[in-house]
Amino acid sequence: MHALIVVDVQNDFCPGGALAVTGGDEIVAAINNRMADFDAVILTQDWHPPGHSSFANSHKAAEFSTIEMPYGSQVLWPDHCVQGSIGAAFHKDLDIDRADLILRKGYRPGIDSYSAFFENDRRTATGLEGYLKTRGVFDVTFVGLATDYCVAYSSLDAARLGFAVSVDTALCRAIDMGGSLDQARSDMVAAKVSLL
Repeated sequence: MHALIVVDVQNDFCPGGALAVTGGDEIVAAINNRMADFDAVILTQDWHPPGHSSFANSHKAAEFSTIEMPYGSQVLWPDHCVQGSIGAAFHKDLDIDRADLILRKGYRPGIDSYSAFFENDRRTATGLEGYLKTRGVFDVTFVGLATDYCVAYSSLDAARLGFAVSVDTALCRAIDMGGSLDQARSDMVAAKVSLL
């Protein structure tokens, strides 16, 4: 079985949102069209409590600066995708009714979560691996936001866990901060992730 994993197509990552990705809304219709091509559709949803440790405001620090956390280096983001907020909601045009599973991530106050499979400590599992494997899904395609963070981290973890992995780059958009997109592409290619 083959699953489409739609990463974080939420208001705060679309134009006008707190952490807007350029063109983030341009991919929604095409993602909806692709859903019918897959045996399963999973949506991920960034879901931070107020005052999350990845927020610059929580540290009285500059947005997009970095700090060291117990699990490694952490970019400090603008407050975004706060639980229950309009910003955390899926884009209004995304076909959420087609989803077999909505997986929320980033809800632990002390650790961020880019990947759909693990928190940023790379050890604390979200449960997605078990869900997919018990359903017989071993082939996954990622689309969504943002290519160089949550999509890349998710695809790298999926490859490490033994899935056949592809990223449909036409249905992703990137933040591209300080060369992050080139680095993510290199990492994905090195991990044998197919970039479509």
